[in-house]
Amino acid sequence: MKFKLFTLTSLCISLLLNYTNIDAQTKHLTNSKYTIIPQPTTLKPAKGNFQLNKNTRIISSSVFNAAAAELKSITEKCSRTAKNAGTITLKTGDNTLPQGGYLLSVKDKSIVITANTAEGSFSAVSTIKQLIGAPLYANHSTAELQIPNVEITDAPRFEWRGMHLDVSRHFFDIAYLEKMIDRMALYKFNKFHLHLTDDQGWRIEIKKYPELTSKGAWRNLNKQDSTCLALAKDNPDYALPEKHFKTIDGIRKYGGFYTQEQMKGLIKYARARSIEIIPEIDMPGHMMAATTLMPWLASNGKGGQAKDFSEPLCPCKESTYEFAENVFTEIAALFPSKYIHLGADEVEKSSWKNVPECDSLMKKEGLKDINELQSYFVHRMEQFFNSKNKKMIGWDEILDGGVSKTATLMYWRTWIPDAPKHAAEKGNEIIMAPGEYCYFDAQQDVNSLQKVYTFNPLGFKLNTAEQKYVKGVQSCLWTETIPSEQRLEYMIFPRMMAMSEVAWNNSPSDWKGFESRVINQLPMLDAMGINYRFQDLKGFSPKSVFTDTASLQLINPVPAFKIHYTTDGSLPTISSSVFNKSIKVDRPVQFKLAAFNTSGKRGEVYTIDYIKQDYFESAKVENLQKGLDFSYYPHGYHVVKEIDEKDLDSRKVTAAIEIPIAKTADQFATKHKGYFYAEETGVYTFFLRSDDGSVLKMDSTTLVDNDGMHFAMEKSAQIALKKGYHPFELLFLEGGGGYTLKLEVQDPSGKRRDVNAKDFYR
Repeated sequence: MKFKLFTLTSLCISLLLNYTNIDAQTKHLTNSKYTIIPQPTTLKPAKGNFQLNKNTRIISSSVFNAAAAELKSITEKCSRTAKNAGTITLKTGDNTLPQGGYLLSVKDKSIVITANTAEGSFSAVSTIKQLIGAPLYANHSTAELQIPNVEITDAPRFEWRGMHLDVSRHFFDIAYLEKMIDRMALYKFNKFHLHLTDDQGWRIEIKKYPELTSKGAWRNLNKQDSTCLALAKDNPDYALPEKHFKTIDGIRKYGGFYTQEQMKGLIKYARARSIEIIPEIDMPGHMMAATTLMPWLASNGKGGQAKDFSEPLCPCKESTYEFAENVFTEIAALFPSKYIHLGADEVEKSSWKNVPECDSLMKKEGLKDINELQSYFVHRMEQFFNSKNKKMIGWDEILDGGVSKTATLMYWRTWIPDAPKHAAEKGNEIIMAPGEYCYFDAQQDVNSLQKVYTFNPLGFKLNTAEQKYVKGVQSCLWTETIPSEQRLEYMIFPRMMAMSEVAWNNSPSDWKGFESRVINQLPMLDAMGINYRFQDLKGFSPKSVFTDTASLQLINPVPAFKIHYTTDGSLPTISSSVFNKSIKVDRPVQFKLAAFNTSGKRGEVYTIDYIKQDYFESAKVENLQKGLDFSYYPHGYHVVKEIDEKDLDSRKVTAAIEIPIAKTADQFATKHKGYFYAEETGVYTFFLRSDDGSVLKMDSTTLVDNDGMHFAMEKSAQIALKKGYHPFELLFLEGGGGYTLKLEVQDPSGKRRDVNAKDFYR
């Protein structure tokens, strides 16, 4: 797993500048009539509606056949026929319209779509679908479908608006991939990156090597499957679908693959929706599905696991290149895409040390180290791709050891923040997919959606000249613990809606407006049968305290959803008690509560434990100074209780929660220790967000336990403090892959803020 993205006329320039100057009426529009994601460049509401029925006439040139066919399928949802049913016209615009852009004019009796490309026309159809909303996806025909009158001018921010799916760790069939393509098109994504091979399975037919799928596509259950099955005991979305099992030689195995004919059909399906499928055959690493069958591909003559990753292909044998070129010859012929993704990430390069063939090659080619040996493999494969009129994409590890200017870099390692700048300085195209924002396999919390929405692909220290190399953005979904379609949808919705806004709009900044548009689209997602994650309930802490009495109050972002709760330890159901405005708490109690949508589907279950607590007395201390004592341990740990003082490297004083180490180790731990000053007596809530583990101790008790290896995640707890100084200790560990550490506090008045230098003493 990866811890794991014109030359314009003055009129076009003016159009693009409007992204950041959207009319206030449009920018803050929450009327569900005009709920569109991603938000259009300009939108001018108008009175009235276009009534779409079975007799609506569609006029189109052949260049827009796919969009016209999609519109025709919409009219067939209507049962009513009528004279003077109106027309929909698709026409070509002039050369002032930006690439991929469109104009949409909806009036009482006519709709006009103006575009210069098939992609632009299909984007306009996607906008029309969203304007229709839930009725379009009802599982029955309707008399007419209503489209509100409007004038829209729209164009994409980035050329590359991608979504990625790993089908190796867990498999998804063609029928579901078509459904995913439909949903991508609805939100104006145009690149579908398929991760077709990895250690856990080979998913695409290669006629030269039929055993890659006859054997390499099927496996006995592995640790990832076992993890999913254990989670399925409480959540059926983790169950492995029965349709992906097959009995081979009397053994029940999990897997699946796509024949080349099936893939041709999927490519055609995607192309009709203006989506390009980008194939990835990941090498030289992540090749266990192949090396298990062909151990001669590896340097040591055997496949399997090496030190950190699986045994890679050997870049020093000509037989390796024969295999790779045979595979990619078929891939290049099968996929019409301009790009092929080589992968080239997480390679166990240590397997190439002390190998005679590699020593000889390095000497012959003047290669200094194994990083340059990997670069040699990447260069040779890129030259082969070019001979097939294809361009190469690689994960950002292709920078190691040197990269050609013609390779495209896919940036994912957030903990290497200078990688995009180094690539731009070399003149390489960059696709932004940093894991912190773009890896949708990361578990979600209250901040996840807004985190994606605030992603700035043009950051990372890129200057104006360097930003031009950013080709676009991409979200990624790695499926180690995503075995089912239901779980997949839960992980990407509504985050893919936020990513569509980042990919299409210029620096999205209207979070409240976006959140409202998501809420307004929930009925449409329900009608589509999408298993989306509900917006989080807010306003409480899972570990809550009261000294005399307290009042449980909640913020419900979707008023149409009802909250039900229990106090007997059972899970809430639609028949459980309804939460209204507040509940008085005067005894220890556990609440379990959840929101239910209009069809009775339950969202996340939240547990709130209230305990009665006396105020912690303030410490009797004198002569304190500002700041905290900081300790740094450059050592790998799994949980903070493993931190050992013998690993201590340095001590410093920090003003607040910061890590004053110029270059940290890949794995390390820290400790901040001192006193927190409570400005008034009352109940304080602390919010601790970290990637990886962290533990907050107050008054010598563990207050927030956010320990273990995980993506950025927030946990909170309350404590009753008397005014004054209180012993404080924050332990943190980083397990590799980039870190997050953030602490906030909500004071007794209800104000939430970052803890800062004024809070701490030592």
